[in-house]
Amino acid sequence: MNDGRASFLTIGETQIAYRSRKGRAPGVVWLGGYKSDMLGTKAGALDAWAAEKGHAFLRHDYSGHGESNGAFMDGTISLWLEQSLCVLRALTKGPQILVGSSMGAWIALRMAQELHWAGEGDRLAGLLLLAPAPDFTSELVEPKLSDANRRELEEKGYMEEPSEYSDEPYIYTRALFEDGKRNLVLNGILDTHCPVHILQGKADPDVPFTHAMRLTEHLPADDVTLSLIGDGDHRLSRPQDIALILRSLEGLVDRVV
Repeated sequence: MNDGRASFLTIGETQIAYRSRKGRAPGVVWLGGYKSDMLGTKAGALDAWAAEKGHAFLRHDYSGHGESNGAFMDGTISLWLEQSLCVLRALTKGPQILVGSSMGAWIALRMAQELHWAGEGDRLAGLLLLAPAPDFTSELVEPKLSDANRRELEEKGYMEEPSEYSDEPYIYTRALFEDGKRNLVLNGILDTHCPVHILQGKADPDVPFTHAMRLTEHLPADDVTLSLIGDGDHRLSRPQDIALILRSLEGLVDRVV
């Protein structure tokens, strides 16, 4: 059972913090966003849902996030993807529904690819993507970089941007941008071989709703539902948003069982 304290999985030299709840299949795996941690509102609501419904639930912090060690500036999509796959393989059994928020949705989509390429496609029961930001480094951040940003990246190897969600600035490294190009998913067909439900706020200031619509165009072979929330922001953490997330998750669960 989940007693509220983090446990740790050693991956290389990194201690990845996680919290897990035992339960029946399909399990649910939470994948957080950039600079977020596993103690946020949405992850907490999913944990409470899992406790009530009796489903297994797993959440973790990427290196440099939350209670995991490692330097945030050393992080890349490839590194956080590798850690997420290790966590899933080591700590879950049977089919899982991946719930990815913002960057976590990019991680979830890459996990789906990697699992299928490894012959482990049966581990995927569904994807629930919240304000998904696949390819955000190339598609959403890089086009808005100023000349000063580009000089900073070239000279220092990183740049800082004010954050609406924290007193600390967002840090983007040159390595993150370069690695992001090696993990693009909006450059071809995405075959997840499982149902996908996308929730996207139309008032999201960080990820335009057109980005979610574009994602659906790369998922033509799968059963995809896109729900647009007229006044929804990027967090999707209001009570009505949480209720919609849980209803959407239950809909995916019902299709598995």
